Amino acid sequence: MQNTQQPVLRDIVLVGGGHSHVGVLRRFGMKPAPGIRLTLICRDTHTPYSGMLPGYVAGHYAYDDVHIDLRRLAEFAGARFLRTEATGIDRAGQQVICSDRPAIPYDRLSINIGSTPKLSNTGGAADHAVAVKPIHRFNDRWLALLERVRSTPGPMRIAVVGGGAGGVELLLAMQHRLRSELKALKQNPDLLAFALFTRGRTVLPTHALNVQRRFARVLGERGVAVHCNAEVAGVDATGLTTVDGQHHHADEVVWVTRAGGAPWLRDTGLALDDSGFIQVTDTLQTVTDPNVFAAGDIASMVNHPREKAGVFAVRQGRPLARNLRLSLEDREPQPYRPQRHWLALISTGDQYAVASRGPFGAEGAALWRWKDWIDRRFMARFNELPAMEEPARRGPRSRVALEGEEAKQAISAVAMRCGGCGAKVGASTLSRALGALQPVDREDVLIGLHAPDDAAVVRVPPGKAMVHTVDFFRAFIDDPYIFGQIAANHALGDIFAMGAEAQTATAVATVPQGLESKVEDTVYQMMAGALEILNDADCALVGGHTGEGQELALGFAINGLIDDQADHIMRKGGMQPGNVLILTKPIGTGTLFAAHARLATRGRWIDEALRSMRHSNRLAAQCLHRQGATACTDLTGFGLLGHLVEMTRPSEVDATLTLSALPVLEGAEETVAAGILSSLQPANVRLRRAIRHAETVLDHPRYPLVFDPQTAGGLLASVPAEQADACVRELKDLGYPHTAIIGQVEPQGDALEPVQLKP
Repeated sequence: MQNTQQPVLRDIVLVGGGHSHVGVLRRFGMKPAPGIRLTLICRDTHTPYSGMLPGYVAGHYAYDDVHIDLRRLAEFAGARFLRTEATGIDRAGQQVICSDRPAIPYDRLSINIGSTPKLSNTGGAADHAVAVKPIHRFNDRWLALLERVRSTPGPMRIAVVGGGAGGVELLLAMQHRLRSELKALKQNPDLLAFALFTRGRTVLPTHALNVQRRFARVLGERGVAVHCNAEVAGVDATGLTTVDGQHHHADEVVWVTRAGGAPWLRDTGLALDDSGFIQVTDTLQTVTDPNVFAAGDIASMVNHPREKAGVFAVRQGRPLARNLRLSLEDREPQPYRPQRHWLALISTGDQYAVASRGPFGAEGAALWRWKDWIDRRFMARFNELPAMEEPARRGPRSRVALEGEEAKQAISAVAMRCGGCGAKVGASTLSRALGALQPVDREDVLIGLHAPDDAAVVRVPPGKAMVHTVDFFRAFIDDPYIFGQIAANHALGDIFAMGAEAQTATAVATVPQGLESKVEDTVYQMMAGALEILNDADCALVGGHTGEGQELALGFAINGLIDDQADHIMRKGGMQPGNVLILTKPIGTGTLFAAHARLATRGRWIDEALRSMRHSNRLAAQCLHRQGATACTDLTGFGLLGHLVEMTRPSEVDATLTLSALPVLEGAEETVAAGILSSLQPANVRLRRAIRHAETVLDHPRYPLVFDPQTAGGLLASVPAEQADACVRELKDLGYPHTAIIGQVEPQGDALEPVQLKP
C-alpha cells in the first residue's frame, strides 16, 4: 500500500474491473492525483482480456497470460482494492451498495461491469446453459468440461448458441483444444461433435460478406453443423429446442448471445437503453447524473451508437481517466468520439486468423501472429509495471476544487497538528462513525460502548478467571473493513489459544487526518469489519480510543473468561514427549505481503492469505481442547520457530518439525525464493541457534518460512498421538482444510538446541 502526506479530499470509486478501468488505474499510477483516492470494487481479482480468451481456451495461452491482476494493478495505482460485488447505488447518499460489506461513499463513480447474459428470456437456459459472461463462471465450467473429456473420453455433442464473432471464435477454440486433448490421449477426436445455432440468416452478420463466407468455409471444413434462422426457444438437460419445435441433443450448451445490463441497474434511477445499458454523453458521464460515469460494454453512447466490442472499452480508458480528473478539479470534461470502423482479428482456433475492417477481409497464419503480438503488448502494459518507488514526503499540491468548510478542513489536515488530547479524532466524527455499530449484547456488560461514561463496567461471573491480552499493528492493506476483521482476529487469537472465551474488547486506533467525512468513513469501515469478528466470538466491544496518526492502525485489549481451575487452561508449557504437533492454518503471510508491497505477488495469493487471516481460531481452539491438547499457542510475529521454542523451553522437551509437512500459503515459497522477506524476518532468524544441525536443511525451500512472521496465524498445538488423526479430521470438518501434523514432541536430550528440522 502507498502512503503519502496528502490527505484524502475526494473519492473516485470504480465499479468493475473492465478494460476501461484498468486503463484508468494505470494512468493514475503513472500520474497520481494528489488528494484523490481511487477505490476499485470488483468481484474478481483477475480480470480476463477478452481479445486473448479464445486463445486461452484453445490452449495457446496460460491463465496468467490472459488475465490482468487487479489487486497488483490497484497497488501500483495507489488504489484501494475491495473484492466484493456491487449490488446497487444510493445516488442521493452517493454510496455504492455492496453484497457483503458496508456501502462505499463516492464523490465520482464510474461503472465498467460489462454485460450480463439474458438467460432468463429462454426457458431452462439459466439452469442448463453455460454463459460466457461472467467469465469466472464460464472458466470453471470450461475447466470441468476439459477434465471430463480427459478422464472419460467418449461421444459428446457441444452446442454453441450465438453466431456472432464471439460465438464462432469460441466454438473453434473449444473444438481445437478438445480435439487436441483426445489426440494426445490416442483417442478418436471425431467422438466430438459441434453445432452452432444462430437466429440470423448467416454467421457474423455485422461483418462484411467476404468475412462471413470465410468463416462459413472454415466451419464447414471443421465439420461444425451450422443452424441459421434457428432461434433457441428452450434448453433442458438433454439439449436445446429451436422455435420451429425441433429438439437437438447436446451434452453441453454454451451461450454466447448478445447480453444486456445488470438487473440492479434498473433500481439506480439512471437512464438505460432498451437493453439495460447505461446511457452516457460524449464525456462518458451518464445523461442522468454528471457524478456517475460509465464505459465499456455497459455504456451506451447516445450520440455515437456502436457495436459492443472490446476495442471501444480499451480506448475509453484514456478519456475516462482524464474526465474523472477534470470533473473533480471543477473543470469542463472533454468529449470523446469513438471511431466508426475498427480492425477485428478473429482467430479460428489453430493459430490462424481472419481480419475484418469495414468491407475489408483477409486471412492467414501471419495475421494470427500479428494479433498475438498486439495482444501480448497490451497485456504487458498492465502486468509488467514499473518498480514501486517511495512516495515523496511532500508531493504536489492538490488541484481538487474545495469550498467553505471542506477547504478549512483540508488546510487543517496538512498543517501542524496538536499532540496529546489534541490528536484525538473529533467527537462528532467519532460518534457518527460508531453510532451505527451494534456490539453483541452480553448480560455481564453493565456499561458498554454507547453509554456516555468514562469507562466500561463488566461483571466477572463466579468461578471464572480473567484472561487479558493486547495487540496493535498498522494496516498492511488498503481495505479498512478487511483490516478491521484481521486485527480483531489477531487479538482474539491469544484468548482462544489459552482455551478461554472472549468477553469484551477495547479498541485503540489511529487514523490519518483528512476531511471529516473521509475520516468518519474510514473509522466506520474499519470498526464494522472488526465488530463482525467480535460479535461472532460473542465478544462485546465496550469502548476505546481513536486518534490521528500518519498511518491507519488498530489494536484491541481483549478480556476473556476461563474456568478458574488450572487444568482448563491451555498453556505453552504443557507439551509432553510422544505428543504430535498440529498446525491449523498455512504459514507465509509475512513474505507474501512484503512481496505485495513490491508488486511481486499474484492477486490470488493475497486473496488466499486474506481468507486465512480472516478465519477465526475460535472453533479450532474448542476442538483442540476437546481432543486433549496439552499445550497451545497462536502463531504471530515470532513465526513458527519462535513460538515453538516458547513452548519447548517451559515444557522441558525437544521437538522435530518436518518441513515438507508444513501447510504453506500459495506463492510463499516463490516469494522467499526470490529473497523477499518481512522486515521482522531478520530478528526471527536470530533464533536459528535453537535449531540442531541447521546446516542440513539450509537449502530446503521451506526453511526460510519457519522464521516468517504471521498475522492472525493458526494455532500450534501439542496433542496426544492417539488423538491426532481424529483431531485433524475434526478440524478439517470444521473448516480448517490446511490442518496438518507437522512434527513430534520428544524427551529433552543433551543437545542445547531444542528443535530439529527434517526435510
